[in-house]
Amino acid sequence: MKASEANLMEVLEKPRQFRIPIYQRNYAWGEVQCEQLLNDVLAAGSNTQVATHFLGTIVYVERAQSILVKQEPLMVIDGQQRLTTVTLMLLALYYHLANGPANEQAEAIRRRFLINPNESGELVYKVVLSDIDRPTLISLIDGTPMPDVHSERVMANYELFKEWFEANPEKLDAVYLGLSKLEIVAVALERQRDNPQLVFESMNSTGLDLSQADLIRNYVLMGQEPNEQEALYSYYWRSMEDGFGQAAYARHFDSFMRHYLTAVTNEIPNISKVYAAFKRYASDYDGTIRDLVTEVHTYAKHYCAMALGKETHPRLKQAFKDLRELKVDVAYPLLLEVYHDYQEKGLLSAEELEQIVRLIESYVFRRAVCGIPTNSMNRTFARFTHSLKKDRYLESVKAAFVLLPSYRRFPTDNEFRSALCERDLYHFRNLRYWLRRLENDGRKEPVHIDEFTVEHVMPQNPELSAEWCKALGPKWQSVQEAYLHTLGNLTLTAYNSSYSDKPFLHKRDATDYETGRPIGFAHSPLHLNSDLRHLETWNEETILTRAKRLSETALGVWQAPSLDNDILEVYRGPVQSCDGEYALEDHPNLAGGLVRELFDALSTEVLALDPCVYQDVKKLYVAFKAETNFVDVIPQTKRLLLSLNISATDLEDPRGLGRDVASLGRWGNGDVELPLTSLNDLPYVIGLIRQALEQQMDSSS
Repeated sequence: MKASEANLMEVLEKPRQFRIPIYQRNYAWGEVQCEQLLNDVLAAGSNTQVATHFLGTIVYVERAQSILVKQEPLMVIDGQQRLTTVTLMLLALYYHLANGPANEQAEAIRRRFLINPNESGELVYKVVLSDIDRPTLISLIDGTPMPDVHSERVMANYELFKEWFEANPEKLDAVYLGLSKLEIVAVALERQRDNPQLVFESMNSTGLDLSQADLIRNYVLMGQEPNEQEALYSYYWRSMEDGFGQAAYARHFDSFMRHYLTAVTNEIPNISKVYAAFKRYASDYDGTIRDLVTEVHTYAKHYCAMALGKETHPRLKQAFKDLRELKVDVAYPLLLEVYHDYQEKGLLSAEELEQIVRLIESYVFRRAVCGIPTNSMNRTFARFTHSLKKDRYLESVKAAFVLLPSYRRFPTDNEFRSALCERDLYHFRNLRYWLRRLENDGRKEPVHIDEFTVEHVMPQNPELSAEWCKALGPKWQSVQEAYLHTLGNLTLTAYNSSYSDKPFLHKRDATDYETGRPIGFAHSPLHLNSDLRHLETWNEETILTRAKRLSETALGVWQAPSLDNDILEVYRGPVQSCDGEYALEDHPNLAGGLVRELFDALSTEVLALDPCVYQDVKKLYVAFKAETNFVDVIPQTKRLLLSLNISATDLEDPRGLGRDVASLGRWGNGDVELPLTSLNDLPYVIGLIRQALEQQMDSSS
């Protein structure tokens, strides 16, 4: 490795070429970074006291040394964003000057900093970008028509600089002088002696941080021979990027990699540590790099089909669209495996896959309506396939949903129906989603509800008219407060402004003021308004009646899985109970007295935290579990010693009752120990235990 300070313009002036390898990310700087660089250049050029401005580091691999007569390209592994942006600035400056009297100065810029005039072919260009950026920059330098598929980012930033120069001609000299002051640290690596990947990872570069996907692509391709790099990129990685599209690749690929790794490893990596997780997976991968890239490519196609609307099967396409509207990203690890089994292995049909997608949709929506916290769903979906029997795919998915424990449960019909009728659905995050799904239930030609607005049949105005007060009865205020935003009072209309706060019969029989055409509920083509057409009044009774009808429809739209008990028994695990090898009587310190009184009170409170909690008596302690131990109780002579399965840093313990024993020998499985010596401390202790349980229920992030 050789590092030296250098003036960037002097570096560019030499007859050499900087080439961005195909494994590098595409040009990614945006307007903010470009404007910052332009301001830095302008400031340096405007201040005579400033001799230099440090731009950053450019790291490149010298593929050949001085033994060669012909200079080979220098492969840039860090600094391409700065190098490309300066090139675009010079290019915009060249074209601005070329169109005026300073065309000789413009040609000097072109021949000194943009091209190698004594070379031919691609060696003509000082900077050659990778992939889609390459032909775009070449077209700009040559002044030839832009290719149909071009780099939007390269074009946008070139136009930014061009427009700035046109708007600020008096500052061109300062810009040119500022460019001449740009200093870099040039780091030259020798392929045979230096490890470019390790150097690349250790560089603390300025500018736009690399995404996890960028790091993964570099890791996969950088270590390969050039021919293999070209093949892997051309056949697989470029295909993935095209499948996502330029904009979606930047937004979605890191998330896809997280879901993919969760699916293949059953562990959920932190979104900021996907690269590290991929390296661990790759190091243990049973196959070649090409096999691994092929696998990633296959799962990427699955993801694009589901998450980016690329599915071609009409019913599956709609099912995935509905799921996307719910924003159920946590389900993609499960869906990736199921879709892989459908597409690549033929283990289930399209109809069975659609039913599974609909079950996931129902599960997520029912839980949202019932107000069940979402913090366990990440782990639920990540581990879902553990219990599947893939020779009975759909049946085992249904069984897995039915048998989820209470805090992960699939809400029952009664629970869902009751919550639908009672909760505020107007301020629900998925308001238009559930209205659309209800309206289109059973329709062969779906209604696009975008042209409709949400209508409160009973108005929102707290100052109701006399007609409305009379219809709602003497307790009209409490009726309005209780049912205003609920299922029974909400519908869709294209005539919200015409209805306003007018009485119900006006809304039912309304006509258009100009044409006389009927526009009321009585003539509405919407299914949601079918039970409003013949009513004579609108009050608490009719609101509840309509809510009941719509909730029954909802049970069919968002169906719960149903299996006979004899089938469920096949999937049901062993019953969890306290009856095991040991009993409470095997603990002499629980024979009676204060310690037994403390234990009985503690056990009652802990078991009441959630129906999924159960007690498991061990030889040396008593464990309380949901999926695994969250608190262990060690009965001692005069007290109970509790071992909480939570780190001391995560535990909120204002009284400081707990002790961090993570690095010490201990009786239980947890990292925090605390004593219980008095019933007076029980409420506080239960609060600490609840934190350990909730952390276990939470998904990894």
